Amino acid sequence: MKKIMISLLAVSFFMMACGNSKKNAAEEIFLGEPGDTFVVGLDDTFVPMGFRDNAGNLVGLDIDLATEVAKRLELKIEFQPIDWAMKETELNSGNIDAIWNGYSITEERKEKVAFSTPYTSGGQIFVVLEDSPIKNWEDLKGKVVAGQQASSTVSLLETHESGIMKTFANGEIIQYPSYNDVFNDLDSKRSGAIAVSELYARYTMKQKGAEKYRILDERFAYEDTAVGVRKTDTQFSEKLNTTLAEMEKDGTLDEIKDKWITE
Repeated sequence: MKKIMISLLAVSFFMMACGNSKKNAAEEIFLGEPGDTFVVGLDDTFVPMGFRDNAGNLVGLDIDLATEVAKRLELKIEFQPIDWAMKETELNSGNIDAIWNGYSITEERKEKVAFSTPYTSGGQIFVVLEDSPIKNWEDLKGKVVAGQQASSTVSLLETHESGIMKTFANGEIIQYPSYNDVFNDLDSKRSGAIAVSELYARYTMKQKGAEKYRILDERFAYEDTAVGVRKTDTQFSEKLNTTLAEMEKDGTLDEIKDKWITE
């Protein structure tokens, strides 16, 4: 009887633990009260928004911006590198409190997260090597084109009204985990062109040597960038938007953007 009782208690504790775990994940709410730890999810290779410098430190526009917001709201901030393809899952499961890393607003993403007010805008472009025979969109026909997996860049090409992606080699865009991989693919000439965020492209080209590359004249999209939070975090969303508005008004937002954005 004693063994049976112990077994029943063990099963009971296990079921309670599982139940609590499910409940916590489903009801995860971040209020953003002073002293709270604010966990920001990011792709730590995405220049100039959030990336590691030569010493391994996280730096960038979004790092500075998120740190300033946390300071003003008296929050402890923690940056958590994540698999970018799993970003919305990481957010809605409670592993992070925000997606803050050059996160473009799209209709598809609006179904999964709540967005802050936009704080930057940027284009989506094609980049080729300077000596490439590719001069325009028409020249992309039959060429290998690469982009970042789970990025708005790829989503926009897949749904672009021109149907341009169908003209690429095999009617597809080759996808890599990071934009860094995408640029390496172009550098090695495995791809003839890459589709990339303009903010990322211009910063990277400046670091690698702008003379090595050429941007095709026409952008294929233009997007706003914002912070993604859980739809349940309405109180924090209000605080975040208020703080961003204050930073825009006092000039802090422009100072941070001017530091990192390359024209």
